[in-house]
Amino acid sequence: MLSALFSIFSNDIGIDLGTANTLVFVKNKGIVLREPSIVSLDTKANKVLAVGEEAKKMIGKTPANIEVIRPLKDGVIADFDTTQEMLKYFIKKVHSNMPITKVIKPRPRVIVGVPSGITEVEKRAVTDAIRHAGAREVYLIAEPMAAAIGAGLPITQPGGNMVVDIGGGTTEIAVISLSGMVVSHSIRVAGDEMNEAIIQYLKREHGIVIGEQTAEKVKIKLGAAYPSEKDKEEMEIGGVDITNNPISTVIKGEEIRKALQGVVNTIVNAVKTALEKTPPELGADLVERGIVLAGGGSLLYGLDQRIREEVNLPVNYCEDPLTAVARGIGTALDDLSLIKKIAMQ
Repeated sequence: MLSALFSIFSNDIGIDLGTANTLVFVKNKGIVLREPSIVSLDTKANKVLAVGEEAKKMIGKTPANIEVIRPLKDGVIADFDTTQEMLKYFIKKVHSNMPITKVIKPRPRVIVGVPSGITEVEKRAVTDAIRHAGAREVYLIAEPMAAAIGAGLPITQPGGNMVVDIGGGTTEIAVISLSGMVVSHSIRVAGDEMNEAIIQYLKREHGIVIGEQTAEKVKIKLGAAYPSEKDKEEMEIGGVDITNNPISTVIKGEEIRKALQGVVNTIVNAVKTALEKTPPELGADLVERGIVLAGGGSLLYGLDQRIREEVNLPVNYCEDPLTAVARGIGTALDDLSLIKKIAMQ
């Protein structure tokens, strides 16, 4: 009786399980959670101290017995147990406002966005982690497919739709037609590699060591993929020198653009590779429809212009690129037949 009653109240959820951030979409409610994919652990007591935003605040500020980790790497699970704990926390949090959950443990149907290049072993790791976190059913959807749905592209129709989804750990590129990915290309180079490129450049050229959060701020303020007015902008940053003494320095936008050049070239070349694999009839559609950019990494200033110039096709951003995958998963939650059609086997 209680199980039947809970099935009325238990909302199915969609999870954009990202290397940098996890977004949760609840059916009939929309995106209800958006938090960093970070967990802090007390290694002495062997327990989770914080998850998400609270854990992120601890980065670089912890004593020896507290470890702050990202349990996902390159879009897939690197630490199974910690990922499981993180997912339990997120699923419990989104159900916390439902009184029935005090009586019955939530058992939602869950759809998860994963990289298109995920291996069978990695698929099982994600599925097992979600099931252990409390799901009754688990479906995996390729992130570029979810991003295309979130962008409102007509994926069920015969015609080429190209999406480039740049997240924290992976860049996902796909040409979609008739609810299937005709071309799929995934590289494990994206936003995190941009941050690392900035960290290494500043260490090499300025002798200053900075952390991930500072690199992210630099990328947002000065980062660019194309020469622009940002080249002239400046920013003062703080860090430590090689002897661990606090220092500060002023950096210019042009330096950061050059620091990011290698990562940007890799992403542009991946787009070219996907286009080379595209059948002629679908390629003809792309001349008219162009390429749609999604994901937080795609927001690097001038990246659309750089890709447009390199491939000679229209390049446009979808609405709210940061949430495209989560919104696409949310749309699929309303159509079980679509889920089964596009879900990874």
